[in-house]
Amino acid sequence: MEINPATLATAEFWDERYRSAPAIWTGNPNPHLVTDVAALTPSTALDMGAGEGADAIWLAGQGWQVTAVDISAVAVERGRGAAEARGDDVAERISWVAADVTTWAPPTGAFGLVVSHFLHVPSALRGPVFQRCIEAVAVGGTLMIVGHHISDTETTIRRPQLPDLYFEAQDVAAMLPNGWTIVEASTRPRTTNDHDGAPVTINDAVLIAHRDQ
Repeated sequence: MEINPATLATAEFWDERYRSAPAIWTGNPNPHLVTDVAALTPSTALDMGAGEGADAIWLAGQGWQVTAVDISAVAVERGRGAAEARGDDVAERISWVAADVTTWAPPTGAFGLVVSHFLHVPSALRGPVFQRCIEAVAVGGTLMIVGHHISDTETTIRRPQLPDLYFEAQDVAAMLPNGWTIVEASTRPRTTNDHDGAPVTINDAVLIAHRDQ
């Protein structure tokens, strides 16, 4: 399917995508989230581009109070239902917000953790989105931004052939002001299966940073 990059920032595109199947994603939390956040002390968390809610649900299960934001109202309702199926202890820890993440502004300095996994929009919109993510982190908090690496377009994983959608972890690290410690800004390989079920090694751009002041 050929995709117009501009449509990736619209609710109409994502609502239609989510309506096309009972579930778009696996329902499992993203592996880097589990690996790198499990040791943090739970407080408040913001999940920008929450999709069907697997990351938000995992965070809530770990004791975080989560605000989960996605442009698709279909995805948000799907996530809400999945959280309710886990019981009140999880569902009551998540506030679901259907909003355009390219314009929605979270409260400044309000979250002990801000995560965004695989939020890919045109570069003109990406900078402002990630800037608001940075500003939303409280002093003492953690920022985690993960994206698909452009090298994935050369594999069998079928990423969109749209170079402008991809970024390096160092691109986001360069946006951080003084008072931050970069824990990691790297390209991490991992093995998954492509659409035909064959194993393939892909790469993720991973930024983890701590706000010191």
